[in-house]
Amino acid sequence: MSDVVTLSVTDRIATVTIDSPPVNAADYPVRAGLQKIFTDLASRSDFDAVVVTCAGRTFMAGADIGEFDTGIKAPHHQDLFNLVENCPKPVVAALHGTALGAGTELAIACHYRIADKGARIGLPELSLGIIPGAGGTQRMPRLIGLEAAIDLVLSGKPLPAPKAAELGLVDEIASGDLNAAAQAFAKKLVAEGAKPRRTSQQGIKDADKAGELIAAKRAQVGKTMRNRTSPLKLLEAMAAAATLPFDQGLKVETDISKQLEHAVEARALRHLFFADREVRKIPGITKDIKARPIRKVGIIGAGTMGGGIAMCFANIGVPVTIIDVSDENLQRGLGVIRKNYERSVSRGSLTQEQLESRMGLLSASTDYASLKDADLAIEAVFEKMELKKDIFTKLDAVLPAGAILGTNTSTLDIDEIAAITKRPADVIGLHFFSPANVMPLLEIVQGAKTAMDVLLTALDMAKLIKKTGVVSKVCYGFIGNRMMDPYGREAERMVLEGATPAEIDGALEEWGMAMGILAVYDMAGVEVGDNTRIANPHMVPADPSFYRCSSLLVANKWLGQKVGRGYYRYDSPDRKRASCPEVIEMMHAEGKRLNVPQRKPGKDEILERCLYSMINEGAKLLEEGIALRASDIDVVYTAGYGFPRYRGGPMFYADTVGLKKIYDKIVEFQKTLDPQYWTPAPLLEKLAKAGSTFAAWDASNRT
Repeated sequence: MSDVVTLSVTDRIATVTIDSPPVNAADYPVRAGLQKIFTDLASRSDFDAVVVTCAGRTFMAGADIGEFDTGIKAPHHQDLFNLVENCPKPVVAALHGTALGAGTELAIACHYRIADKGARIGLPELSLGIIPGAGGTQRMPRLIGLEAAIDLVLSGKPLPAPKAAELGLVDEIASGDLNAAAQAFAKKLVAEGAKPRRTSQQGIKDADKAGELIAAKRAQVGKTMRNRTSPLKLLEAMAAAATLPFDQGLKVETDISKQLEHAVEARALRHLFFADREVRKIPGITKDIKARPIRKVGIIGAGTMGGGIAMCFANIGVPVTIIDVSDENLQRGLGVIRKNYERSVSRGSLTQEQLESRMGLLSASTDYASLKDADLAIEAVFEKMELKKDIFTKLDAVLPAGAILGTNTSTLDIDEIAAITKRPADVIGLHFFSPANVMPLLEIVQGAKTAMDVLLTALDMAKLIKKTGVVSKVCYGFIGNRMMDPYGREAERMVLEGATPAEIDGALEEWGMAMGILAVYDMAGVEVGDNTRIANPHMVPADPSFYRCSSLLVANKWLGQKVGRGYYRYDSPDRKRASCPEVIEMMHAEGKRLNVPQRKPGKDEILERCLYSMINEGAKLLEEGIALRASDIDVVYTAGYGFPRYRGGPMFYADTVGLKKIYDKIVEFQKTLDPQYWTPAPLLEKLAKAGSTFAAWDASNRT
């Protein structure tokens, strides 16, 4: 018998316990152990009911995702759960923690379910580009109805136990100890003479509406999950549940699962699943290095960014002191934070008590001396080097020894900032993305002298405040903004050539970007990028057409959404963007004045120029050692820049297109467009000519 799955029989109740830390995943040892026990139980007569339970902090929280690439050894999940369902005596699943994916499929193959009141139950497989493939698409509609089952899988969000009970997914919520309650529940079933209640034998209550329901959901998916295959295939499998006998439905589920597992969408999402975990592996951070404690935080700047960062720490119970030059600024900033929290209260995601508790952790001051006991200070002011240096001089004078000095700069040289302090080892870049209390990405910028324990503290802190922390070395724009620079450059250049902003953004959004790049500039404020280029004249080429569209808009004070116009107009009641003929005419006229060749780029060219320029810059970042891994770049772009996760990030996407194809296209652009912008990165050229990939480069450089 496998030591991760054990069987005990007491008072004629057989208890099957899965104990495979950390999350009891349905990997091969767990499946083999369950198969052996349930095969054994089928021929035994010394028990009247079975309780399936999991040790540790959670019920089975999914499958072993690595097996999708290495191959799933028998027993397969579907066969195993059929074996559980066919047990001749009642089987009760005792659910706690998170029962997800294969865990939920095991639970619904059991005959009855009891759950701890804090348990959460869900089928998040679409987040990996696959469908529930162990009977989930066939059993769940039989338990809770077709519509509720579809909604559960499409959302990917786990149901709290009380909601699961309301839907009929859970039979009882345990009061007190779950295992004791599960044993009592099993004994009660035996006393009542209950028989196995096999999910596969139940009908689907809304099966008669299956046709119209599936059609409506297909239309919904076409809008909300554009370009994705797995949601449409899910509907196909769910339709089979409503129209075919159980065994035939299972076969449809299996066939679809096999199609999806090795498709690009699933490979992309698996890649990101592992890439998200890889980002913490940093050369030089050894096991003996310990993170510094963060018990009190100072934020310099009470604006939008500073307020958002302050919320991140208040949300986890860490006191924050916000510093600004005037009480007026501070009160305005605290007012904005309160309004943000009030919105959460109105949505039901926060209680009034929690709001007051978090606001109680925030204090405000115009005096830097109030940070004398802070463990971490984060500067979040305008992108002006002299201003940041002045702030760091003041922080250096008041912060205690061992405190960390962070800067939220998005482009400036952190080593230059660190050099004006007496403690450059304690200085680090912490580049949050706006709105900082919402956006999941945190670029952690390691300066030339940043201490390893400071870097580790930043990575730990990112996790605590529920951010994805990715380490970058110092360069202009770090990873994200440096790669965005050529991406935006090409978008603006194509407008000068004769495209409209709507054509550029439309092509990008149709392909899957959350928002087209020109619409992003309008949202952020067109002047933000313009100011960055003014502050970094050494980064601006001697080319009058370079980012000319943005500088024209700034000159006209058309700064984007906040003033009602930028690349687009925003003067309708719903503030939705609309094309602006005046802006289009102005930009096309400017293109002609600058002798930019006039043409009309098609969708394919728009995508190739925007995406391939970004990928080429990513290859340079890898060569220079700014980014540790191609997969780190993918995490940055999917977590912070609206790059579609189902395409895996820019570098994974490049591998799926083929590096040779991208290299050849860049060489073509070098001849037909401005050659100063279209030189293939040496790494891209080397990998393309070798028939290799960024994934292979990552693997060969793994430490």
